[in-house]
Amino acid sequence: MRVAILTSSRADYGIYKPLIKALYADDFFQTAIIAFGTHLSSYHGHTVDAIEQDGYKVDYRIASMLLTDDDASISTAMGLTTIRFADFWQAHAKDFDVVFCLGDRYEMCTAVVAGLSFGVKFAHLHGGETTLGAIDNVFRHTITMASHLHFVATDVFAERVFTLLDNRDANVTVTGALSLDNLSGIPLLSKSAFNDKWHIDLDKPSILITIHPETVGAQQNKSHLQEVLGALEVLSSSYQLVITMPNADTNGSVFRNAFQALGQNNPEKIKLIENFGTQSYFSCMQHASMLLGNTSSGIIEAASFNKYVINLGDRQKGRLTGSNVMHVPFSKAAMLEAVEQASGKGPYEGENIYFKGGAAERIIQTLKQL
Repeated sequence: MRVAILTSSRADYGIYKPLIKALYADDFFQTAIIAFGTHLSSYHGHTVDAIEQDGYKVDYRIASMLLTDDDASISTAMGLTTIRFADFWQAHAKDFDVVFCLGDRYEMCTAVVAGLSFGVKFAHLHGGETTLGAIDNVFRHTITMASHLHFVATDVFAERVFTLLDNRDANVTVTGALSLDNLSGIPLLSKSAFNDKWHIDLDKPSILITIHPETVGAQQNKSHLQEVLGALEVLSSSYQLVITMPNADTNGSVFRNAFQALGQNNPEKIKLIENFGTQSYFSCMQHASMLLGNTSSGIIEAASFNKYVINLGDRQKGRLTGSNVMHVPFSKAAMLEAVEQASGKGPYEGENIYFKGGAAERIIQTLKQL
């Protein structure tokens, strides 16, 4: 079977890794990797290099990102991605039996939509979920509607996909969250090894922070940022703050530039990371005191590391969350109160509602049955 992987960012590649490893290990599959989006942007760390460092060939590279991130630039990038992929699918649509796509990014959505008229059979990962505070919610459901196969994390999301498609016979498989397969396949770094690699001492009380702009009600991002900066200034007196940089979302540079200035002013207490990679990101999560931000990794993965998560604002609103997730508004006072509460709880001891185990193998077996 001829399979392709559409990967547009560090985030989706980290999720894909167990599946890519399983596909390459199985002679039943001929696997190609199609890299685009921020993977090819030096501004975002040129993370396509991480794919090759893992030993995989990047078969195709499709550049379509702009350096600016205002509303018009995002729309222009979507149009350019559509045009570039129209040319790509015209040349290569018949080369693949199945093309994997993941999540809800605008560049992923436009790459998929461009393939519809060419009859590309897409397999969508993480459909059926909801993030009401991001326009990505529209993109995710669009990808679902455009896809032939659906691999979802929970039964709840399977039901939503059936509803969206208005088809109870749709090819929907509940796999659990694929990224959690990484927990058994990637050895985590010790605190000393992590310090050797990143010069970040996780023996110090640390908070792992990932904050993206909200793309619904984006006009509020500047006021959100001021609340965040106020909270981080206070927290830096008691915690080391490890900040991973924002995605290429609308007005993402508002947060990015402010975090860079913050890090330059207090390099001993505030550490900025463009791209940890999966092993180091999970290692940091393992050793950190808690997570703060509005990223899906806090929703999906943190519970497996027994961590509490302070989820900010509405970006993840509507998403199924476990009891380790504390929802707070973009308010300095609310953030500080939540950190204090989380610090007094000790390790989280509940379940991870996204964990099923063996997600990659379920996907492989479904493909073979088809």
